[in-house]
Amino acid sequence: MDKKVTVIGAGLAGCEAAWILANNGVRVTLCEMKPTKYSEAHKYDGFGELVCSNSLKATRENSAAGMLKTEMRMLGSLILKCAEKTAVSAGGALAVDRKAFSDEITKEIKSHPNITVKYGEVTEIPSGEVIIATGPLTSKAFTDTIGNVCGNKYLSFYDASAPIILAESIDKEKTFFAARYDRGDADYINCPFNKEEYELFYNELINAKTAELHEFEREYFKVYEGCMPIEIMAKRGIDTMRFGPMRPVGIVNPYTNHRPWANLQLRKETESGDMYNMVGFQTNLLFGEQKRVFSLIPGLENAEFVRYGVMHRNTFIDSPRLLDGTFNLKSDNRIFFAGQMTGVEGYTESAASGLVAGHAMLKRLQGKKLDVPPIETMIGSLCRYISNPEVIDFQPLGSNMGILPKLETTTREKQAKYAEYAQRGLTAMQDYLQRMNG
Repeated sequence: MDKKVTVIGAGLAGCEAAWILANNGVRVTLCEMKPTKYSEAHKYDGFGELVCSNSLKATRENSAAGMLKTEMRMLGSLILKCAEKTAVSAGGALAVDRKAFSDEITKEIKSHPNITVKYGEVTEIPSGEVIIATGPLTSKAFTDTIGNVCGNKYLSFYDASAPIILAESIDKEKTFFAARYDRGDADYINCPFNKEEYELFYNELINAKTAELHEFEREYFKVYEGCMPIEIMAKRGIDTMRFGPMRPVGIVNPYTNHRPWANLQLRKETESGDMYNMVGFQTNLLFGEQKRVFSLIPGLENAEFVRYGVMHRNTFIDSPRLLDGTFNLKSDNRIFFAGQMTGVEGYTESAASGLVAGHAMLKRLQGKKLDVPPIETMIGSLCRYISNPEVIDFQPLGSNMGILPKLETTTREKQAKYAEYAQRGLTAMQDYLQRMNG
């Protein structure tokens, strides 16, 4: 096959896409701006540099992260091959020696006869078939170019978002539907606090541990009041939240027929109402702390978090309006996107998107079209999330069991249920690969 593709960005997604194409006879030019130019967070010359944690999350198959890894291996993942070769002890997680991991990816990519590495910043989208995988810290010049192609109104630069909760895990006997002052439809789920519940929540919140921000991120969030973390707001005074996102005005608790002391509203994340957003709860708490503290909210004691709140610099596009389920740009089908820029959140999720984009580009070069992976698979559900026009306020999302279609069985034991999800997804992926390769 005498075909050529340009892949821009040698992070996890770009390397996966380049690897898939090169292994199938496509000549790939892989463009990487390091070491000519670095983003604010990157420091190492090698490909696939891990900036934050060195963990690629859980390995057990009956977890969301484990399901995703199994599917990635089936699709021919280079990243997992390199991760397993450079793994360090981390209990049930796959963690790596960052430098060795990056060096292994770099060695594999640079030694492939069908891959040519081109160093230097890319500022314009080249002609021909292209996969853009420049990551959440894309350079200003290339971001402007993407804005010209996609529309600047579809670009976001800071991921300051509240947690999202699986609707079925919310306690309906402690919460209620209502809109403030009964205006409009009762679309919000309300979590009412009495005084004692609020004060307990407040004290745990202001003493909870937070994640570290980079200096360039701290400067931004310091001046942008609209992105203020809920824990910072709380530290301004015990009643500050009660006059902000937790104000109880216009709300009557039907269980007491009185106005609650404080009230949290949950807003639909999708039209179907299977996920809800904690309104006004942008947070920089550690994920474990979010689970612990937010479970003190009435009705959320057993909440399953589809995603935790995050606050960091993250350039991403409004994928539901721009991309199809194979990460192909609807307005120009020679261009694919991959990685965190598409709205997938996490190392393995970024790499998985590169696998899908690589396979989809390969099909395009063959004059065919790749079917979106089955919705029963973790990869397939992520593909559908980023391309679902029903998603109202699009925010990046990682793999989680909440985005999979519900099981027909009614087992309530979590691990048994997750094992069923994993087996169903494995079967669906095996059938999919037979069709794709047939």
